[in-house]
Amino acid sequence: MQHLTAPELAAWIADPERPTPLLLDVREPWEYETCHIAAAQLMPMQTIPERINELEEDQAIVCICHHGARSMSVAAFLERHGFSQVINLTGGVHAWAQQVDSSMPTY
Repeated sequence: MQHLTAPELAAWIADPERPTPLLLDVREPWEYETCHIAAAQLMPMQTIPERINELEEDQAIVCICHHGARSMSVAAFLERHGFSQVINLTGGVHAWAQQVDSSMPTY
C-alpha cells in the first residue's frame, strides 16, 4: 500500500498531466457532511464489502477518513481483493484541513 500526504494529494489532483484518482471517503455520512475533499465519493467503511464491485481494480484509489486509520484498513482490504493502485491519505481530512485547505471545518 502506498501512502500520500495531503500536500502530495493536492498536487496530484491539480496536475492536469495525471489522471485524477478516485477519492474514496470511508467515513460515516455525518462526518462527510461536516467536511470532505471536493469530488470525494462517500462509501462508509462498513459498506465496502457489499459495494466492492462498484470500484475498478486497476484505477488509482485514494482512501480517506478522519485521521488515516480506517482508510488504511480499507486500503489493505482492497489490496487483499486484487486492487493494485490503492493509496492511503496519511492524516486524513484532518491533515487536509491543516495543510491544504484551512477553510475546511474540522471536528
